[in-house]
Amino acid sequence: MTGAEVLDIGRDALWTTVVMAAPAMIIGLVVGVGIALIQALTQVQEMTLVFVPKIIAIFLALLIFFPIMGGLIAVFAQDVFARIASM
Repeated sequence: MTGAEVLDIGRDALWTTVVMAAPAMIIGLVVGVGIALIQALTQVQEMTLVFVPKIIAIFLALLIFFPIMGGLIAVFAQDVFARIASM
């Protein structure tokens, strides 16, 4: 295995990680901004108010996107195993 192939696998692994984490992170960001906006409009400055809706939203996002995430991991694993088998 050459250095270029190792870098290619590393790049694919990082890209797969980013694509898998993106849905949960984006939902968490949107919910956090929405709660912060509501807090600013109502002048309720409770620090712990953000956590429960964010946790619930991220949990639901993970439930929805788990099949897609599993597919991404399966494709990445098949690619890595195919590269190992071709050596």
